[in-house]
Amino acid sequence: MEGIDKHEGRVVIVTGASRGIGKAIARQFIENGDRVAMVADDVEELRSSVDGIRWRANVLVLPGDLADQVFLQELVTETLSKWGRVDILINNAAWRTLETLRTISLDTWEKTIRICLTAPVFLSKLVSANMESRESTGVIVNISSIMAERAGGTSPAYVASKGALLSMTYEMAALYGPSGIRVVAVCPGNVHTALSTDFMDRAGNNISQRLVQDMENQTPLKRSATPQEIANGVFWLCSSEASFVTGTSIQMDGGFSHNFSSYTNKKSQFPNEF
Repeated sequence: MEGIDKHEGRVVIVTGASRGIGKAIARQFIENGDRVAMVADDVEELRSSVDGIRWRANVLVLPGDLADQVFLQELVTETLSKWGRVDILINNAAWRTLETLRTISLDTWEKTIRICLTAPVFLSKLVSANMESRESTGVIVNISSIMAERAGGTSPAYVASKGALLSMTYEMAALYGPSGIRVVAVCPGNVHTALSTDFMDRAGNNISQRLVQDMENQTPLKRSATPQEIANGVFWLCSSEASFVTGTSIQMDGGFSHNFSSYTNKKSQFPNEF
């Protein structure tokens, strides 16, 4: 197999690349000299996200709706037309509402599943076909969430899709592994992005800061992550240093998932130890 030539510059597709984690991931690859197709639904936001990038020739801006199957094919076709290959796919884009199963509509459910699950799966299918046709190694990283296993009851379609994305990570790794294609999931905890700032109460008051503080109080590192920290982990997973990592998920949550209680409670029991 021909493998990935780092000196040539790998070709990377990043969805949800206009903000937050996706933007940080895209910039990380670009700064490494890789060529990146940046995908998002907001045209102006996507274009502004490439401001300040030194290697503009290494960027392909692809605005569109990931819920549209035609667009999925188009974005892969355009990437191949420009650079002739795809070496890495980062399935990062997400969409969700904050409501319970009692109130969610079928339209909202189906839109969430299309963007958060169907799009990553079928993009992976298209990209893997190209990798296999070239007999080339490759990497697919699915951005899931700790909510796949730590549900809160307030975002049913999002939780369902992130859980299914973990399962599909294992399924795709088993299928494409013999072709030299690695598939890995990353499960971030709370990250300072737009998705951590839109929590409202019934009166319309933004309660995001309170909820974030509560989560940080249960996180051993006592803080949220930055998008760059998640990007650093994703970048490593796509490197040769992670060449035997596939069919698994990496939690990047500051220790939140395996911590039993808040630090307020710990201090009440052991005030001199926490």
